Formats: sequence, C-alpha cells, structure tokens
Amino acid sequence: QLQLVESGGGLVQPGGSLTLACAASGFTLDYYGIGWFRQAPGEEREGVSCISSSDGSTYYSEFVKGRFTISRDSAENTVYLQMNSLKPEDTAVYYCAAIISRVTPKAMCITPRGMDYWGKGTLVTVSS
Repeated sequence: QLQLVESGGGLVQPGGSLTLACAASGFTLDYYGIGWFRQAPGEEREGVSCISSSDGSTYYSEFVKGRFTISRDSAENTVYLQMNSLKPEDTAVYYCAAIISRVTPKAMCITPRGMDYWGKGTLVTVSS
C-alpha cells in the first residue's frame, strides 16, 4: 500500500525553526515529484515547495523563499522541509504529496489537485 507520512510539526516561537519529514512506504520517492503544501483554517491549500524527480530542481513560493529548504534523502526514502525564520502566518497543516508524472516543480506547486498521493498532514503552529 502506497503511503506518505508527515512528521515534525509542532509549536514554535516566531523566528524559530522546524524540520518536517515526509516518509514513504510502498514506493520509492526518488521516482516521484514531491511537494509540500499547507492549508490554514479557512484558506485554500497552497504549494510551499516542490522538488522534481528528474534533476532535483526545486520551486519555492514567494512566501517562503529564502527561509525554507526542500531536500531528499534517498537512503531514508524521505523528503524534508527545513523551515527557518518562522512567522505566525506560516501556521497551517502541512501536507506532502507525490506525483509520478514528470512535471516541473512550479507546476506541481501551483496545481495541488494534480498530485497523485497525499499524506494526512502535520500541524505547524507559530506563536509566542
């Protein structure tokens, strides 16, 4: 059974850091484009950062560029999202998703509905 499981969420003060992990079971993440998305209460799900399966190219939304970093660990079959300089507006449920089709990272991030598999999410709360 194909499954994605997010972890690493929690409560952090503004300016702090968190690292989210997206672990896969039942399939190899290296063959999939991976995206991190988030959804705040009352808001639509939005792309945060995405990474391609082919050349490792990445995309970051304008809201997180320079603060977040997406990376793969093939040995662990896991994709990470390092989040630094967190702001209260980063508060949301963060989801990872996978797509088998070879699309650009930007295309993944701006079209969440195109992703094939989704995790259940992990809550990130940025508050003092």
